Amino acid sequence: MESYLVWLAAGFVLVIAELVTGTFFLLILGLAAFAGSAAAWFGLGFWLEALCAAAVAIAGVLWVRQQRKTTPQPDMASLDVGQTVTFDAWISREQGAARVTYRNTQWDAEVAGERMLDPGQVLFIHAVEGNTLKVSKVKA
Repeated sequence: MESYLVWLAAGFVLVIAELVTGTFFLLILGLAAFAGSAAAWFGLGFWLEALCAAAVAIAGVLWVRQQRKTTPQPDMASLDVGQTVTFDAWISREQGAARVTYRNTQWDAEVAGERMLDPGQVLFIHAVEGNTLKVSKVKA
């Protein structure tokens, strides 16, 4: 079998594997294999084919790593935002710290806005910071 066909087959296998994983690194390695296939097509020796593939692979991996560093990852909105909680008691009314029930569990909460609350009153989650729910009477 011709060496360019081996490089070509390896490239297709890597690109197909990339479609399953979605990391871009296998795509870069697949493109490097295609570069090795092109070098083989032009009749270069095995070591030049491998050098060409390695150069493309290294450049591509460095490029992908650089892109991942510079591209900000969007913050995922919490699935809890907009859900209801039940006010239980104040920890510190002046600071707005309270205990609420959410999903049948007691949570610490920071109440924004009006602080005239009765036990059992329904509040809405606006944000989640660690284990603390940010809640208010107004729906988000």
